[in-house]
Amino acid sequence: QVQLVESGGGLVQAGGSLRLSCAASGSIFSINAMGWYRQAPGKQRELVTSIISDGTTNYADSVKGRFTISRDNAKNSVYLQMNSLKPEDTAVYYCNAVVEVTSTSPSYVFWGQGTQVSVSS
Repeated sequence: QVQLVESGGGLVQAGGSLRLSCAASGSIFSINAMGWYRQAPGKQRELVTSIISDGTTNYADSVKGRFTISRDNAKNSVYLQMNSLKPEDTAVYYCNAVVEVTSTSPSYVFWGQGTQVSVSS
């Protein structure tokens, strides 16, 4: 089994910054991709950003230029630096990882428990 533990959420004023962290542990052979999703009240969960093992990144249009994803492969960790935060960024943020648990297994998707980010106007 694989566990993802997120940290770094909180309450911040509009224009402020937060940094989220997510560490994966457990039965991990390799991590193909890691990412961040968010879910606001009454809305569907949406992809914020992702990063694959070669460092290629992908961002939702709504966060481009404000958010930066980074990854530490040695620590099985992913980070999300969020700058110029807006009230519409308020949501529960979930870490996600696509993991091979052995060299011959298929990839499985694991999720963290979520961390609340609230941005006041």
